[in-house]
Amino acid sequence: MSDASKKKYCYFCFNKINQIDYLDIQLLQRFISSYAKIVSRRRSGVCVKHQRKLAEAIKRARIMALLPFVKK
Repeated sequence: MSDASKKKYCYFCFNKINQIDYLDIQLLQRFISSYAKIVSRRRSGVCVKHQRKLAEAIKRARIMALLPFVKK
């Protein structure tokens, strides 16, 4: 069975996490690529509801200078 056919589950639904805190840098870095881009739903396996909250939390963390906008 390859990785493409394996079903991905939403990390936040699976672990029963309702609130995504922008101060939790360790969690947010799981969903950022090596170029500091937000990882797509298809690649991360996160559901629509949590992807929106995740994107908002990452953007807030960037504005507060907790996460970089771009990595060189």
